[in-house]
Amino acid sequence: MLMSNRRSEFDVTGEIQVSVPEAVWSAVADIVTEMFPDADFSHIGEAFDDFHKLFSGRFPGYRGCDTVYHDMQHTLDMTLAMARLMGGYHRSGDDPQLDARTVGIGIIAALFHDSGYILRTDEVERKNGAEYTQSHVSRSAEFLHDYLTGRGAEEDARLAVEIVHYTGYEKSISEIGLNDPRHALLGKLLGTADLMAQMADRCYLEKCRDRLYNEFVLGGLAMEDNTDGSRKLKYTSGIDLLEKTPDFIADTTDRRLNGDFEHSYRYFEYWFDGFNPYWASMQQNLEYLQKILRGEVPPLLRRTPPCFTSNEESLDDTQTLVALKLKEFDDEAG
Repeated sequence: MLMSNRRSEFDVTGEIQVSVPEAVWSAVADIVTEMFPDADFSHIGEAFDDFHKLFSGRFPGYRGCDTVYHDMQHTLDMTLAMARLMGGYHRSGDDPQLDARTVGIGIIAALFHDSGYILRTDEVERKNGAEYTQSHVSRSAEFLHDYLTGRGAEEDARLAVEIVHYTGYEKSISEIGLNDPRHALLGKLLGTADLMAQMADRCYLEKCRDRLYNEFVLGGLAMEDNTDGSRKLKYTSGIDLLEKTPDFIADTTDRRLNGDFEHSYRYFEYWFDGFNPYWASMQQNLEYLQKILRGEVPPLLRRTPPCFTSNEESLDDTQTLVALKLKEFDDEAG
């Protein structure tokens, strides 16, 4: 059952506050301990600490998270979803089974799958991490490589830098160098967790309209080239993006969730006793949006969820940068 009184900072069950690293680590620790009672996962707890430092601006060499859609809550929500998928897969008994080490790599890859949005302190010419939207997955792979090799885990690094590409489109699935079926499975679970945690978010529609659109503008995804070499706006506003979201969800479900990732979301059902709260919440968001677009209900998208970045002014700062970017576009087009 979905929680009717679910709060904006909580997961699909309404029980875990996914804006608090300690709360998510506690839930993840319970899952991986059920899977491998005798394994030592203390390094995962350390990774949660390092994730928090990175996103809050306390990790050496980095400025902290300033992306208002891909903020700390999204990563924590996605990491919890990844742990539940691996736990569900473990309960299913399907082959090939994952070992404790591989599960640990899956959690670390989840924690840092969006680290590519975090600006380094030497990137002074950059104003916002969303400017790296189109290359953030490769940057995340670089961070994972440096992070894991710096801890003497070179073999883990080689796997992590490949599976993180399941969360983006910079490489096709066929280009990702994974020969072990366990590793390909891990990537599919990771990509599934990333997509479904976003689309099942209680405030997904508001976040698409008010935050994802802004990241698209700063990252260049809101514009596209005409055949004559000029440029036009692909998304003219957050509302325009929202109107195109049903098509995005349908395409993503068909090509990614059911296609590339081979219905891996079904493993949520093994964790939740036959129910998939992520799928149910995602469908609830989609159905409500479709009713709005058909004019069947008033467009009451009034939620203002908190934003978890390193700077309390990130929302205002982002709006200012977006206004400047759109003005530059208008000046060039005019």
